[in-house]
Amino acid sequence: MPIVEFDGKSIDCEIGENLRQVLVDHNLALHNGSSKIFNCRGLGTCGTCSVKINGKVSKMTTVEKTRLSFPPHCISRGLRLACQIKVLGNLKVEKGAGFWGQEI
Repeated sequence: MPIVEFDGKSIDCEIGENLRQVLVDHNLALHNGSSKIFNCRGLGTCGTCSVKINGKVSKMTTVEKTRLSFPPHCISRGLRLACQIKVLGNLKVEKGAGFWGQEI
């Protein structure tokens, strides 16, 4: 059973679970400021759930690649969208500052 570390907490989850949903289910704040209200609810279109990942996760989806290719994101910065990630092993997740969490 993978362990997700985020914001000083460790959460057990199942292999293949969606990272965004794991964090939301455990009442962990994945969004900054008003993006808590103004986000796409997991469709991968807003980019407000961007995070830095260290661990084994699914490959980047087409939706994720597309969104992370537009400002304020930059695909080369190594950020991922939590809503598009399937947990495949233990993870350390870091959320950056800024509306989109892009400031890491």
